[in-house]
Amino acid sequence: MRQTILGRKLGMTQIFDRQGNAIPITIVQAGPCTVLQVKTAEIDGYNAIQLGFGDKKEKHTTKPLLGHFKKADSPPLRHIREARVEDPTLFRVGQVITTGLFEKDDMVDVTGTSKGKGFAGVMKRHGFGGFMASHGVHESKRGPGSIGQSADPAKVFKGMRMPGQMGSETVTVQNLRIVDVRESQNLIMVQGPVPGGKNGLLVISHAIKKAAPAMRQIEPEEEDVPVEETPEDLPAGEGPQEEQSAADNQPVGEPETAAEETPEPEREPAEDGTPQAESKEPADEGAGAQDDEKKEG
Repeated sequence: MRQTILGRKLGMTQIFDRQGNAIPITIVQAGPCTVLQVKTAEIDGYNAIQLGFGDKKEKHTTKPLLGHFKKADSPPLRHIREARVEDPTLFRVGQVITTGLFEKDDMVDVTGTSKGKGFAGVMKRHGFGGFMASHGVHESKRGPGSIGQSADPAKVFKGMRMPGQMGSETVTVQNLRIVDVRESQNLIMVQGPVPGGKNGLLVISHAIKKAAPAMRQIEPEEEDVPVEETPEDLPAGEGPQEEQSAADNQPVGEPETAAEETPEPEREPAEDGTPQAESKEPADEGAGAQDDEKKEG
């Protein structure tokens, strides 16, 4: 899925690969960007997210924009741009997007505003060759020459290359390779030049003419769910109460069943008819045997 981030051009430099070849790169400070709004096809007619980038003082921000930033729980931001997305449900208002969307060797398209050159002639603006500088040619060495027809059609067609304002236009450079990504510093190093001057705003997105990489969108933060403390973690005396007795758990209205007592064996009466007294201590086997011998004697 193609993803987009806003950035700021810091400048150009060069690095060397393992073979010693010099690679010109542009250093871009990309993000962090805040999702200010999520647009859906059902409500807005198309799927897109609104990104904010760059710090801005509150006193330089209008009250309507302050309210817009407040809804996203974001401080005032300088640049606001929209980016089309395939699945808007993957994003939420207030989400922060960083350079983690991109990796080394990704192909990207970079859009920016080119440097303004002011009013320029056809040789500088369109690369015309001009006229010869001899044989009586004067005042037209850098001129465009003939620009129209005679009586028919007697007009200048639209799109004729002529002098005019040069630069300060929205330009997109496609299929640039990412040389390195430093997420801790919010830096992306892109091979080759990109439109605009220093500190110019850039829109970086995965190349439209290349296969989109796998989804790398940061997932929304999960809400903290309170963890129930186990009895082992609780201090003494604060654990769960003991289970109620079996009698308390019986349904109301049913009589309680008394525990069945085992009947004691009946004792045989003595020869004279008097019942034998209960002896708490067990009789000695040896003493009982001596009494039997005396009776037999």
